[in-house]
Amino acid sequence: MSTTPLAPFKHFATDAIHAGQEADSVTGAVVVPLSLATTYKQDAPAQHRGFEYSRSGNPTRNAYEACIAKLEVANHGFAFSSGLAATATITHLLAAGDHLICMNDVYGGTNRYFNKVATRDGIQVSMVDLNNEQALRAAIKPNTKLVWIESPTNPTLKLVDIAAVSKIVHEHAGIIVVVDNTFMSSYFQRPLTLGADIVMHSVTKYMNGHSDAVFGVVCCRDDAIAERLRYYQNSIGGVPSPFDCYLALRGVKTLAVRMKAHMSNALAIAKFLENSDRVDEVIYPGLPSHPQHELANRQCSGYTGVVSFRIKGDMTTSKKFFEKIHLFTLAESLGAVESLAELPAIMTHASVSAEERAKLGISDTLIRLSVGIEDEEDLVEDLRAALAYAVSDELAKKPKQKFVATA
Repeated sequence: MSTTPLAPFKHFATDAIHAGQEADSVTGAVVVPLSLATTYKQDAPAQHRGFEYSRSGNPTRNAYEACIAKLEVANHGFAFSSGLAATATITHLLAAGDHLICMNDVYGGTNRYFNKVATRDGIQVSMVDLNNEQALRAAIKPNTKLVWIESPTNPTLKLVDIAAVSKIVHEHAGIIVVVDNTFMSSYFQRPLTLGADIVMHSVTKYMNGHSDAVFGVVCCRDDAIAERLRYYQNSIGGVPSPFDCYLALRGVKTLAVRMKAHMSNALAIAKFLENSDRVDEVIYPGLPSHPQHELANRQCSGYTGVVSFRIKGDMTTSKKFFEKIHLFTLAESLGAVESLAELPAIMTHASVSAEERAKLGISDTLIRLSVGIEDEEDLVEDLRAALAYAVSDELAKKPKQKFVATA
């Protein structure tokens, strides 16, 4: 764990490169050294120089934690071996009998962990549409201790009004608001400035951005919450390796330029898909057609690189689309420099029941794109060819169909 003071830099890109990353005091190296040591020499029994065992603290990890805390306008940062390790550690802030409210449309792994693992430990879980104020207020119980927001949601890109939800939740003492900020990254969204208590990321995605490290991070401002997270980080031990910290620290240096490129490409692709006769619906917060476009403009400083769309046809049509893509790689995950595409209904959200998928809008024709930073024209042409292959001319002539979720 690292606690970071507010650095003097005024701009995000400067912080991403310099916060927590001073030149090495011994050699002058401008890159934070990779410290692989698992244990550290002590000057006398119980007298160490800030490090004693690498699970409890590591110089490379400390630099990363300090950097991300600064980017999230936080005072404390904690790194973990995966996004789900971060989620599980946050959940350890609760005890058996406590109640957790989670946005009903979240990453499949989060849904699975809360409903199939945390519940086995006595945690009560309610999946609620947090955009419905009445439903949120009705869901809060005397034993509610945590509210989990994901915004935008995965994969239907619904936004949650973080400030509004935080205000309602904080009318009740002792409830912690957590925001999964994975889809927006620290560059486009700062949940702690909107009233949240904790922000977390699957660093595997945009924060690292290179598909080469599985990683999670948690940041907060409150000292009491930080002390508990610090204890659980060390006690549970789900920490990343020093090498992964080194990779993630290198990856975050280019976050600002990468996110600008992701957004630019994603917006161009979203507009192309919206004008295609072979597509029923495009879901992207950067489009005026997105029902929460105004909220996106108010809450975020830009848009994600994820675009979801509904191809005309059925599951067969969806699968044909993946037979033809070349630049977009058929693979899970997102947020890296290379473009990826997946079919959530049978991939990332297969653990969610068919009934719940129907309610959430995760249909057999919903395709999720993670738009990389390749050339925009090449990406558009790749999609154009795949759509022409998968959707017949006859089907393309049919009117666009708006998806209607089940009750």
